[in-house]
Amino acid sequence: MQKPLSGIKVVDLGRFIAGPYCTMKLGDMGAEVIKVETPGRGDDSRALGPPFLDGEAAYYLSFNRNKKSITLNLREEEGKEILRRLISEADVLVENFRIGVTEKMGLTYDDVKKIKEDIIYCSITGYGHNSPYREKPSFDVMIQGEAGLMSVTGFPDGPPQRVGVAIADILGGFHAVEGILLALLVRSKTGRGQFVDVSLMDSIIAILTYQAGNFLATGDVPQRVGNRHPMITPYESFETSDGYVIFAVGNQRLWENFIKVLGREDLNEDPRFSDMKGRNQHPAELKEILEEITRKKKTDEWVAIMEEAEVSCGRIRTIDQVLTDPHVDAREMVVEKEHPTAGKIKLTGVPVKLSLTPGEVGAAPPTLGQHTDQILGEIGYSKAEISRLRADSIV
Repeated sequence: MQKPLSGIKVVDLGRFIAGPYCTMKLGDMGAEVIKVETPGRGDDSRALGPPFLDGEAAYYLSFNRNKKSITLNLREEEGKEILRRLISEADVLVENFRIGVTEKMGLTYDDVKKIKEDIIYCSITGYGHNSPYREKPSFDVMIQGEAGLMSVTGFPDGPPQRVGVAIADILGGFHAVEGILLALLVRSKTGRGQFVDVSLMDSIIAILTYQAGNFLATGDVPQRVGNRHPMITPYESFETSDGYVIFAVGNQRLWENFIKVLGREDLNEDPRFSDMKGRNQHPAELKEILEEITRKKKTDEWVAIMEEAEVSCGRIRTIDQVLTDPHVDAREMVVEKEHPTAGKIKLTGVPVKLSLTPGEVGAAPPTLGQHTDQILGEIGYSKAEISRLRADSIV
């Protein structure tokens, strides 16, 4: 079955997360992704571990399925010439180098456009190409701090907290996919390629949404509130006799159901709690009252009770509990693939479900340079030439 991006060829110069996550998602939907790596070393994420599966870092495996790997020494002119030949047949180029690197390599958008006029060139950087901080190095944790996300993550009496995954890198990858798809749409109408400039800083600022909106509307600086929602109460985790339960009481109807189940309809007689405005102004007092009740039962008991009453609730589950849940099987969110060296490996699945042209995890992440000979052969190199390139440390 044809996939949405079948026939689209992507040259992937990404490393670590942001670039590789973007190209992985393009590969999931059928694009041919050629991952260009440094001979002998490869993507820096190949070295990040433990854990390793027969030498392959689980970190690297998480972001690089559905790709082909070619090794090229881009310090040598002959290596650059091979890359230029790959670009000449490509639709998209993705890179997430620090600004200034592509200039030194002769691989800026202006350089690449001379090779392929209608190329879609996506550059993912920390701050963007016209930012006053454009040349500042950036890693995910720095961006989470610089973009304000850590200032609203964590509990009021604790330090600012990093989100538990590399959210800035991952969102940068998401926005890069969005930009590339939009650029492909434009090209299908106009025949013109373009430069897609994605900033990790912008990616986090964009998801500040109501936190940013509250500040822009009032001038009040949002603060950390733990698991609580700044405008919905109760909307957080509560201690039970054996753990925690999450209640998300998002409107007055749910509140009425909630307090009825708890046997505390008298809370509506207290002006602090009778409406959302009052509850939002007195969250600590309400939580103290509620936890006196929730500590009397186990988490699963509360979930069953609240689901019966149609009050939104849930557990705080560990990763192992999530990835062995029936939902994961039903939605194919963990798949097993055969890896050339590590054997059968498990990977997370494709989250977007298309009924007519679904994506898939078609291939395990490649070993370093696994497809070098195949790719070189496809662009016209003979076996003898490939052997010479390898002997000269070009590939």
